[in-house]
Amino acid sequence: MIPEALKILCQYTAKIPDSVIGHERVRFIIEHIDEISIEQKSLLIKLANAILTAMIERQASDIELGGHGTEENIWLRIFGKKEKAVDLPKLKADESTTLIVSLLNKNQCDLLLEKRNLDFSYTFFYSKQNKNVRFRADAYFDLDSLALNMRAISASVRPLESLDFHPVAVKMMSHNYMKFGLSLVTGITGSGKSTTLDAIIDFHNKFDSAHVVIVAAPIEFVHKSNKCIIRHREVGRDVLSFKEGVIQALRQDPDIIVIGEMRDPETILAALEVTDTGHKVFSTLHTSSAVESLDRIIAEVDPAEQERVRYRLADVLVSAVSQKLVPSTDGKRVMAKEVLIVTPSVRAAIKNNNTSEIYMMINQGAQQGMVTMEQDLIRLYNEKKITRDNAVGYANNKTRMLQLLKGI
Repeated sequence: MIPEALKILCQYTAKIPDSVIGHERVRFIIEHIDEISIEQKSLLIKLANAILTAMIERQASDIELGGHGTEENIWLRIFGKKEKAVDLPKLKADESTTLIVSLLNKNQCDLLLEKRNLDFSYTFFYSKQNKNVRFRADAYFDLDSLALNMRAISASVRPLESLDFHPVAVKMMSHNYMKFGLSLVTGITGSGKSTTLDAIIDFHNKFDSAHVVIVAAPIEFVHKSNKCIIRHREVGRDVLSFKEGVIQALRQDPDIIVIGEMRDPETILAALEVTDTGHKVFSTLHTSSAVESLDRIIAEVDPAEQERVRYRLADVLVSAVSQKLVPSTDGKRVMAKEVLIVTPSVRAAIKNNNTSEIYMMINQGAQQGMVTMEQDLIRLYNEKKITRDNAVGYANNKTRMLQLLKGI
């Protein structure tokens, strides 16, 4: 099957005129993809699925193919390390572009050409485990050629209890305990934010008779309604934008709204507004600490709006979790986290624009369920789950980390 699919790629790309260059080469492939028969396209999809099967069996979290940077190789991220998969097929730029395009529908291709980027989800049936496997995918341009990243979405959700949150922190995130408020899950790309968010949704789904609306780009884990009724709205597919998804959710009788990412001022303002109307809202940000998350939200909006947003954020925020995946001593990765619970003192610091004071509040707030990144890294080090070097390397405040290590 693989040799036949590779032959189809070779034959199709050989027809592309040398005079077609740059982005127009990708456009040419997209506009002529229908010249590949349904049977041939089926073989290409089987090739893609075979590559993804290899990814699953090697326990890789991400796969990269296409684009100038891969140098025709397929790359995998296995337990945090990116490496070439030398035994998988090498694909020339036009071949990888054709393979990527074969996974997309016409609307997705049009959007890719217009935006030069496309977030989408992909599912295939993994026969060895007799189940569908989902991936989050991002297609983009790399020096005029098409590239693709795909991230495996876990087929099961980690129990919230396994993430070692303090009971008070779990209470603040629970809709049963607090019916409204904004809870943030933050971290850099690949830090497990989606996993934590899914664990929180699953936690509610076990006992809370609520309506959950998830707005994400793309939808990753698909939850099965249990005690909750759970709606999945994918941006670009079910709704045009995060902002519209959030605003429309207000007319859909939700109890909990999950916003995949607060990525622009419009979404941030919409999220604060729906939280202010008395809903429980969960969202993510690309920041590496809880305090940085507060500053980032305020800095994202127009300077004329910042004072108002600061006060509104202080009023609606109930918790912020910032997390990292740290290489563990068993060769895998373990989650380290910083947890901020918004107490009256924290709320006052946000309103008075004294966010620099909040780190010490977290440092001294263990009884309220708070923990700094450095304190949690020390816990993992004491439990022999991570090395000393990684404890220091992944700390946000390295001076503070070295002080804590001296006391051990």
